[in-house]
Amino acid sequence: MKAKVLIVDDERDLRALVATVLSDRYDVAEAASAAALQKTFSQPQPDVVLLDVNLPDAHGLDLLPQIKKSWPETEVIVLTGHGTVTMAVEAGRRGAYNFLTKPFENEKLVADIKCAVDRKQQSEENLTLRRALETMSGTASPVFRSAAMQEVVRTVERVAPSDVPILITGESGSGKEVIADLVHALSPRSKAKIIKINCAALPRELIESELFGSVKGAFTGAHMDREGLFRQAESGTLLLDEISEMPIDTQSKLLRVLQDQEVRPVGGKASYKTNCRILAATNRKPEKAISDGKLREDLFYRISAISVHLPPLRERRDDIAPLANSFLKRFAAQASRNIRGFSADAMERLMSFEWPGNVRQLQNEIQRAVLLCEGDEVAAADLSITNATSAAGMGAMSGEEMDTNFTLLEGVERNIIVQMLKETGGNKVETAKRLGIGRQTLYNKIKAYAIEV
Repeated sequence: MKAKVLIVDDERDLRALVATVLSDRYDVAEAASAAALQKTFSQPQPDVVLLDVNLPDAHGLDLLPQIKKSWPETEVIVLTGHGTVTMAVEAGRRGAYNFLTKPFENEKLVADIKCAVDRKQQSEENLTLRRALETMSGTASPVFRSAAMQEVVRTVERVAPSDVPILITGESGSGKEVIADLVHALSPRSKAKIIKINCAALPRELIESELFGSVKGAFTGAHMDREGLFRQAESGTLLLDEISEMPIDTQSKLLRVLQDQEVRPVGGKASYKTNCRILAATNRKPEKAISDGKLREDLFYRISAISVHLPPLRERRDDIAPLANSFLKRFAAQASRNIRGFSADAMERLMSFEWPGNVRQLQNEIQRAVLLCEGDEVAAADLSITNATSAAGMGAMSGEEMDTNFTLLEGVERNIIVQMLKETGGNKVETAKRLGIGRQTLYNKIKAYAIEV
């Protein structure tokens, strides 16, 4: 189902342009006035509202509180022909997700709407997480059955109500982002937003602007003032994912921000106070990252008042079955499929696999299996993993059998990579994340399999 975008603007040509630009990706509805907007409040909420400031019968900013009250999870992007920093700040204070000045570039609009839709979906997922956690205290979690993860959950329950920084460590795909969501959902800041940044995904020349914001003209391409993530996370939580991949000079500036609780936008002359909880995550061992010069030792001590380590999925096999069943229920519902569970052979294969990509790989495997399944349960044949790829299976196979199976696996793997690249529009960073592998590993496989992106 497509996400829904509602554009509220009295300019017919602009509404037509936006509808044309977005129609391939989203269901677009239109309203030409505040009165027309009022009539839509009884309808299902849109994912994003594009709201013009100067409507013929109202000021857009005055409508923001009513929109957020009627549609709490809807993200609002404010549009104006004469934007100012003061207006942008006021829009944010009243609940706007972003602020765009007309005329805007189509690519910028599409990118901002995608981020807003992702944010709304993230908020819905956090609500689900919070409701699930309400039953956790003193009992086994429905998806965390292993003793190791139950201890992690108990730690999260104890420390979430405080404001202390938390460092979450573990292999890629082990669930660090989920734990960050749980911390936020159980904290007093849960009514505000959790903002996430992958420090490895941004070029070094952009990461400071993304974090701290920037003023118009601060650098080439800075055509307008930019609100940083610290400001977006005001009163909420900011997750710095893969923090050991952040440039060292940026780590130094981040340390100063955490010490002084003040942020100065790139190119700006004034600082502003910040109030957000800091969570950090890394797939590196902190001690090794420090010795390798990837992580400042003083920053490590600042962000690791509490440390939470997630063991890899292969070390907590009691979690495999409940996680697989949870993913199956979710993806079957999304695909409108009546799939009641796994066959005995399929579950045995899931349980015996080593899961190098951890929970993320398991999730992607179940999603794929749901799409391929033809019956009312997932069979072993619906899975791309085989017993041959588990540690036990490898040791029992002959060299000829291994060669044959690896050839088959490579074909399956190539098809999965091609399909995932299509789903992400060729975004390699997102593709690697969904597959549960490193970016360089993905690049190597694309080259080895001669995949055209």
